[in-house]
Amino acid sequence: MELSRKEILTIPNGLTLIRAFGIPIFLWLLLGENLKGWSFLVLAIGAWTDYFDGKVARWLHQESKLGAAMDPTIDRLYIAATVIGLALKHYIPWWMVIILALRDLYMLVLLAQYRRRTGKVFLVTFLGKAATFNLLYAFPFLLLSSKSSWGEFAHSFGWGFAIWGIGLYLLAAVDYSRIAVTDKRRTNV
Repeated sequence: MELSRKEILTIPNGLTLIRAFGIPIFLWLLLGENLKGWSFLVLAIGAWTDYFDGKVARWLHQESKLGAAMDPTIDRLYIAATVIGLALKHYIPWWMVIILALRDLYMLVLLAQYRRRTGKVFLVTFLGKAATFNLLYAFPFLLLSSKSSWGEFAHSFGWGFAIWGIGLYLLAAVDYSRIAVTDKRRTNV
């Protein structure tokens, strides 16, 4: 299937690409230059673009198959790069990286099987979007953790979002599993 220029050159796809370009910039700022404030800004912009790309797509009627495939892929890359960078700098523990990586690996296998069987991909669910929202908002605050009053507030606020995000991320995997099983029953009938 060939995509038209109109389906590719959309504002929502542009917002998703901004998030994608932010991944290497964030890693360079955090790991290479150790610029915490600039790293925070890149993460905040990434979270903002994730929030608005879907809203803008619906508002401007610019929803596309490319955007529907690109958005969750960029989200996974964004989350992976962020948690690895934050773990390397000791802002988050490695167990968080392992949980999120195992969940994404499970989802990769589930999606491959689902796509092979049905020819479809999972539509993003509210639960999945809420999980990503929480994680993308947790990371900038965890980055600002420090011994100051503001840093302790950021730490608590970040962990609140992170705990909710991890829980919802795992529940979303269960929900996508349910969808795969339900669709399997429907195709076998």
